[in-house]
Amino acid sequence: MGDFKRGKALLNSEAIKNSQVKQSIDYYLRLFQNDKGEEDRKKDYEKLVVNFYDLVTSFYEFGWGESFHFGARFSGEAFEASLARHEMYLANRMSLQKDQLCLDLGCGVGGPARCIARFTEAKIIGVTISPYQITRAEMLTAKAGLNHLCKWVKADFLDLPMEDSSFDAAYQIEASVHAPDRVLLYKEAYRVLKPGSFFAGYEWLMTERYDPDNSAHKEIKSGIEKGNGIPNLLEHPKLVLSALEEAGFEVLDHKDLALECSDDTPWYLPLSASWSLGGFKHTKVGRYLTNRFLYLMETLKLAPDGSVQTSDMLNNAASALVAGGKTKIFTPMYFVLARKPLN
Repeated sequence: MGDFKRGKALLNSEAIKNSQVKQSIDYYLRLFQNDKGEEDRKKDYEKLVVNFYDLVTSFYEFGWGESFHFGARFSGEAFEASLARHEMYLANRMSLQKDQLCLDLGCGVGGPARCIARFTEAKIIGVTISPYQITRAEMLTAKAGLNHLCKWVKADFLDLPMEDSSFDAAYQIEASVHAPDRVLLYKEAYRVLKPGSFFAGYEWLMTERYDPDNSAHKEIKSGIEKGNGIPNLLEHPKLVLSALEEAGFEVLDHKDLALECSDDTPWYLPLSASWSLGGFKHTKVGRYLTNRFLYLMETLKLAPDGSVQTSDMLNNAASALVAGGKTKIFTPMYFVLARKPLN
């Protein structure tokens, strides 16, 4: 769970120069410091998202692995197995077949696309706005021997460089939350899909239990946004459904998979558990030890200035996610299945 070898990237930044880490984290945090921040984040979302993933991609790979998402998990199921099943569930619901062409919107370093490609033998094109993630995806895909099935394109998923009606299926896994305009994102997915094709995804949302007048709820929402590069979290599932319909899709199914987790394995367990032999790096103990190690390395000038700030930001994000999960006011896995009509 996670990759210890990626620890060296925490000490020597690969995405940006070591001298720019402090500047990048300071810029990022300023976008969340005042009431005008939301509009600034929406206006400059591309820089926000690239900046965020330049800072955190190595942390994610080190502590989580190649698939940057959560999964609905059942009793007795390993963490990695739950993530793979979560990915293959999308492929199954889209009826993805061998040799079909599928689009991954917001592909990260390509973990889900590689899993789905192995499972279905479909051809996956992954899109990310992050140049660094493209570099990592290409390296990891070559290492996995999947270059014949997976390709990567640096692009904004609000302005795709793909032809109309060119894909047999499309999906996003916890990536749409970075879009400042969901309708525009869904319209782009609609445009590039062939008539009759499926679009599926897992959405980050505030649930029906969220109360915008509750100060504690608002603080949790803000913490999730600040720690995850999000312009603004939608405050009700119906907003996603209406955006899909406005884009032209027919919504076939939708549900919160967080409600299907076993009681002893909620989706936020990997973040809230105090100890896990297999995946301690993303537990509270593991995050604390990583933070203290980075503090020592930064003090000794062996890690770039800003490393501890980045670690602090991610630790605070984890706390907000756990709080959102425990109160059931937030879900990272609201499943949607939609179809582009034949006519």
